[in-house]
Amino acid sequence: MFFFDEPPMQLIETVSPDYLWYFLPIGYLTTILIETTVLIFLLTPRLSIKQKLLCGIWLTACTYPIVVLVLPLLLGSISWMLYLVVAESFAHFGECVIFWLAFRGREDFARNDWVRCFVAILLANFASFSIGEVLNHFRWFGLF
Repeated sequence: MFFFDEPPMQLIETVSPDYLWYFLPIGYLTTILIETTVLIFLLTPRLSIKQKLLCGIWLTACTYPIVVLVLPLLLGSISWMLYLVVAESFAHFGECVIFWLAFRGREDFARNDWVRCFVAILLANFASFSIGEVLNHFRWFGLF
């Protein structure tokens, strides 16, 4: 299975900040496209379509730069698997906290609405991770 293939060590060691900045807008737009689609269908119906669209853009905007610019430089040379686990965990939990902070005052949210939203965020992140791994495996972006 190629989702967790360890990239060649020389690739990890040669990742430069310039290289990561180059990838950022391409990856960000791709991630927004994937995650927003999932969130539109899976977030609670108590949110409007406009709120769901904004969540898709905003939640990713808050976590993606750290996942793409910071964590590869901190963890990439140690272990690609460690990077993936930390980055995906950070993205999911960070986006759940940000979502909760934004909507915690909603009196119309029941417990099952919160659970549904947090699962939707998890699935959105899993979808973008999975599709990103497939794109990386086939080197469609020519970057990783």
